[in-house]
Amino acid sequence: MTLPMLPRAIRSQLNEGVAIPAHPLALTKNGKFDDRHQRALTRYYCDAGAGGIAVAVHTTQFAIREPRHGLFGPVIELASETVAEWERKRRRTIIRVGGVCGATAQAVREAELLREAGYHVALLSLSALRDATLDATIAHCRAVAEVMPLMGFYLQPAVGGRVLPLAFWRQFAAIENVAAIKVAPFNRYQTFDVVRALVEAERERDIVLYTGNDDHIVLDLLCDYSVRRKGRTVSVGFVGGLLGHWACWTKKAAELLVECKETRKQGRGVPRELAVRANEVTDMNAALFDAANGFHGCIAGIHEVLYRQGLLASP
Repeated sequence: MTLPMLPRAIRSQLNEGVAIPAHPLALTKNGKFDDRHQRALTRYYCDAGAGGIAVAVHTTQFAIREPRHGLFGPVIELASETVAEWERKRRRTIIRVGGVCGATAQAVREAELLREAGYHVALLSLSALRDATLDATIAHCRAVAEVMPLMGFYLQPAVGGRVLPLAFWRQFAAIENVAAIKVAPFNRYQTFDVVRALVEAERERDIVLYTGNDDHIVLDLLCDYSVRRKGRTVSVGFVGGLLGHWACWTKKAAELLVECKETRKQGRGVPRELAVRANEVTDMNAALFDAANGFHGCIAGIHEVLYRQGLLASP
């Protein structure tokens, strides 16, 4: 079977590395879907320099899928329509990433809806397969890959993810239309598992890495990982980020990504100022994401900032 692949222009943009904020859900003070502020948020991300948006992901709140809310379709369609309008005016492409979760039937259906709504790549959460075997998990990934190109997702266990071993990532990397992996276990050892799997599968040129490690953003973007393969050293680095952390103060986030990319191109090592800022960003994330309480307030922290900026009607 021939799997769907990314359009060449989108693939080039994704490979170059862009800032992709994880899109929050805008609600009124009465807890109803606020389409006006939702649309404004999408335009804000495009205007702020983001190269993509990620919708129906953790930051958008998984509850949009519940039948009593019925918001999955309206949310993904509104974001895609808003981006399309912005693209026509600005003549710049925004990568549309859509979150996919649940058991296989649900995940395939969500991917179909995202494809119909004009999304480019599916960010595949495996939280629902917490107890599945490795073979069953890979079969699940392949089923979704038949519908859309994939962005893998290593979600930290503290917010619903599962530990995914090197063996999983090696097999996942072998799926032909995997375009990228968002690495977000908040764990350097598990991050290295993904890098090593790419190298062992000989897919490091085909699959790009996006940091989701909100506790390690700047250094992920600055530093390469070195892995030995067949007697040679292979270097792999992160090209961009897909982060809830970047859902607020997005203009500064996009500028930070550009600065990190330029620093890497210069090849002179990490300047002390950027190393210090890396720690400052991590410290800021601790407050934004409520790290002291097991990240229970991560969405609330993002909403509070956006509310204070006037981008949401309610925190």
